[in-house]
Amino acid sequence: MHETEDGVILPVRIQPRASKDEIVGEYNGALKIKLTSPPVEGEANRRCIEFLSKRFKIAKSQLEIIKGEKSKDKLIKIIGLKREDVLKILHNKF
Repeated sequence: MHETEDGVILPVRIQPRASKDEIVGEYNGALKIKLTSPPVEGEANRRCIEFLSKRFKIAKSQLEIIKGEKSKDKLIKIIGLKREDVLKILHNKF
């Protein structure tokens, strides 16, 4: 994860078709997220953005998939938060 002038770039690894939506930890330097959505027609991407917006308590418009729209490995830009804010929120999960 690295900070930019307007937010944070967060690497994530998505596991679709899980039994529930949850953050499960770290996977090869990325945040691993399990989602109930299947990986078809962008459903998992939409669910990922929705899930993270609730988790970080920010608007969906503050989240953008900047790389990996058709991959399990994605880079997500979180606009308006600092690195320490993201770490604090994620730390409260574990």
